[in-house]
Formats: sequence, structure tokens, C-alpha cells
Amino acid sequence: MKRIAVLTSGGDAPGMNAAIRAVTRTAIDGGMDVMGVHEGYQGLIADDMAFLARRDVGGIMQAGGTMLGSARCPEFETLAGREVAVRNMEQHGVEALVVIGGNGSQTGSYVLSQMGFPVVGVASTIDNDLEGSDVTIGVDSAINVALEAIDRLKVTAESHRRAFLVEVMGRHCGYVALMAGIAGGAEVVVIPEQEVSPENVAQQLRAAYDRGKQHAMVVVAEGAKNNAERLVEHFQTDPEATGFRLRVTILGHVQRGANPTAADRLLGTRLGEGAVRALQAGQTGVLAGLRGNRVVTTPLEEIVGRQKPIDLELFELASIMAR
Repeated sequence: MKRIAVLTSGGDAPGMNAAIRAVTRTAIDGGMDVMGVHEGYQGLIADDMAFLARRDVGGIMQAGGTMLGSARCPEFETLAGREVAVRNMEQHGVEALVVIGGNGSQTGSYVLSQMGFPVVGVASTIDNDLEGSDVTIGVDSAINVALEAIDRLKVTAESHRRAFLVEVMGRHCGYVALMAGIAGGAEVVVIPEQEVSPENVAQQLRAAYDRGKQHAMVVVAEGAKNNAERLVEHFQTDPEATGFRLRVTILGHVQRGANPTAADRLLGTRLGEGAVRALQAGQTGVLAGLRGNRVVTTPLEEIVGRQKPIDLELFELASIMAR
């Protein structure tokens, strides 16, 4: 194999640049050319790709986001669009593609591999909901951003004897909310996988108030049925239900824009290298992920259309720690 391409797709995740760097330098070290595809799958269809040299990926590891960019591409969902993408790669002499991204991105990888084009995926999403990897690129940074916000809000909450509802990212998966809630000492955690009623949230806050707590934190995943907005609507009907004055902070996309933590830089580097090693070993149609601190590959067909379940024992841990 003499030439590969690399792209990032879906939501950006801190650590993607480390993966791009690792793919590029590992491939070049193995005697291959590397082309970077701009704006994800859209770049394949638009033929927006260029060669990457070792120095092109220098100084990017500490930066959040992705130097290659990412974009939605409805055209790639059509057979005609995918045929254009494959044709453009073949015209550039690209023999394999590395796709850095989450569930939707790896579905694209799988479809390309089913068309006969060699593809290896790299597990990258702040939701950590991708099968095939214990942890994904970006999640550690996202948790740390949420934790920093919780720590700061606790200071003002204590000063004014308030409760804060902190909404973090997690449309379908509550991993970030759960981990940040445990690490931040939240009184209540609300996630899509373990729905909690507004009445139950109020009861838990009231119990904390009655125990003498001067402040409280509720960490809510945005995808929970009872997200921060709905909880506030409920509490406005009975302001005295919790004992606290309530305030809301929605972190939103600030979690994506963080500089990657050391853990995400290392993970991006390891998985990027692992993707190239898989190609060198003749593996395609697989995802490079981390299992038991070892880089492993998992067939894409075992990943697509599935969401990694959250460990609900951790939800119980959060409840115990809050009592």
C-alpha cells in the first residue's frame, strides 16, 4: 500500500488532531503518502484533499477541533454520492481511507467497506457510546470541561445557597453527565438511560436541604427526557419544593472546543497509529479502539447501528455518594 487518505467526520472531539498527526506520521514512517480530506465525507465528493507532510501535522496535537474540518454530507447517503467519493479517491491513487469519528461516521466507513473500498475507523466521540472501544477520543476532555464548570458553579452556589441545574452534552448517552456528576459530587444526575421524574429530583434536593446542605448540584444530560428546561418548568410551579433557589447553566458546545487533555492526546496518538498498523497488516472494514488498555480492532459490522450501554452500577454509585 503506497497511499492512504484520512478524514474527520461528525461532531468534532478534542484529540482528533492527535489522531490525524499519528495517522500521518505512522504512514509516512511506513513509506506511504498521506492525503488529508477536508470537511469529512463532503470533501471526498467535492474532491477536496491534499497531501500531508510530517511538518503539516506539527504543533496540532494540543489544539481542539480538527485541522481537516468536518461537515454534514447528505449526498454521501446516496449510492451516487458514494460512487463519486470512491472514484475521486481512486483517481488520486488512494488505496485506503482512515475515518476518525463516531457512530454516524463509522456507518459511513462500513458502507464504503461494503462497496469494496478499504477503510479503517478510529473511535472518536465525546459521548463515548461507540461499541468497539472502552473509551473514545474526546470524552475525557469533555468530562473535564463539565467538571471545571461544576466546580466553579459550586462556589457561587455555596455563596448564595442555591441549587444549580447544569446541562451537559449527551443527546442519546449520559456518560459525560454521569462521570462529571460523580467527580463533581452532584446531588442528582439525570441521564437518558435512567430517567428520573421531576418529582424525584425535587425529593432528592429537598432531602439534601433537610440534611443541612447549603447548596446543591444537578447534572443533566441534554438528551434526558426531563432535561434542564423541563425541570425548571416543573419547579416554577412549586418554588418551595426543593428548598433551594434554582439557577440553570447550559454548557452546550463549549465542551467540544476544549484543548485535549493528556489522556485524549495519548488516546488519539495510539488509535491513529493503530489504524495504520491495521492497514499494514491487511485489515480493513474494522474500527481501531481501546480494550483493557490495548489497541484492538473490531469489525465495523459489529459496531454500526448499536449504542454502547452505560454501566448503570455507576448511576447507583452516584446516588450513594450524594446521600
